[in-house]
Amino acid sequence: MVDKTWIRGIRGAATVTENSRQAIITATEQLLTLMTRENEICSEDIISIIFSLTADLDAVFPAEAARQMGWNLVPLLCTTEIPVAGSISQCIRVLMHVYTDREQAAVRHVYLGEAARLRPDLNPGSS
Repeated sequence: MVDKTWIRGIRGAATVTENSRQAIITATEQLLTLMTRENEICSEDIISIIFSLTADLDAVFPAEAARQMGWNLVPLLCTTEIPVAGSISQCIRVLMHVYTDREQAAVRHVYLGEAARLRPDLNPGSS
């Protein structure tokens, strides 16, 4: 069997209870740590990361958490979510592009806190 390396997207999201620098940095670091651990990747495997925040979070760019983790060479982009009525508030979303040998179905997406409601199909037992 030939080993394959794929480019995959890993999704993740977390919620915070307040719009503060510390809350956003802590939640983002926790989310990034779990996303990399669950998918057995290191910073060298990361191609880029897109962060999005709901409009009620503006205390800090979540990319700062990645920089604090030492990911200084990973291209990062921050943006705001579309304000859809009824959506989860105080939410940080992540789309991490990585090199991996995992099949698409084996990629582990990570949703923490209230954000688990976004994709219950990817979070068994978190409903």
